[in-house]
Amino acid sequence: MTIAIIQFGGSNCDLDVLHVLKDVVGVDAELVWYKEHDLDRFEGAVIPGGFSYGDYLRAGAIASRTPIMDSVKKMADEGKPVMGICNGFQILTESGLLNGALATNMYPKFRCEGTYLRVETTDSPFTSAFKEGEVIRVPIAHMEGNFYADEKTLSNMEDEKLVAFRYVDKDGHVTDEVNPNGSQENIAGILNGKRNVMGLMPHPERASESILGSDDGVRMFQSMVEYINNR
Repeated sequence: MTIAIIQFGGSNCDLDVLHVLKDVVGVDAELVWYKEHDLDRFEGAVIPGGFSYGDYLRAGAIASRTPIMDSVKKMADEGKPVMGICNGFQILTESGLLNGALATNMYPKFRCEGTYLRVETTDSPFTSAFKEGEVIRVPIAHMEGNFYADEKTLSNMEDEKLVAFRYVDKDGHVTDEVNPNGSQENIAGILNGKRNVMGLMPHPERASESILGSDDGVRMFQSMVEYINNR
């Protein structure tokens, strides 16, 4: 098993994800530059955080139009798991692999802090190691994490349980005060209709070892690996 970590100009969390996959989870992973066209040899992919192309135009807009994203879409069509973290989430929405959009935070400021998330579904390749309703702690670091979708899309996401995580307080309550960016319905992470593509604004790679203050995030990567092993 080898998982691709997609690199763009401006990616800056790629080595963190590589460390977690190789040294913490214990699977093969490879950094793949955006000019690559063939991802057939990989069983899954992670699009890490950063500021691809300096967030020029819109966060993720340019990266979403690079040739490698056609290969990422092919992976998703084949049922392989694809995770987009922060800028990776923005790239996935810009490319159409996920619904909705990420806008500038309601208070237009870069937010870098710990957040509590509630696990909304365990029925995905990224959340099977959790319990539904469990509260975990994972940090954010973004300025454009304000998730938006129209009412029909939001309703469909709720009906099909495509919301993976919400921002909550430490007791699991959804409140405006704990929403760091103004995201609709406190949404922190979502799934596609086939459930094999997930985007989330918080950084699980920064919460994958206890020395960092939380190792809750590592279970997203472990879930992904288990899904691949069972395919």
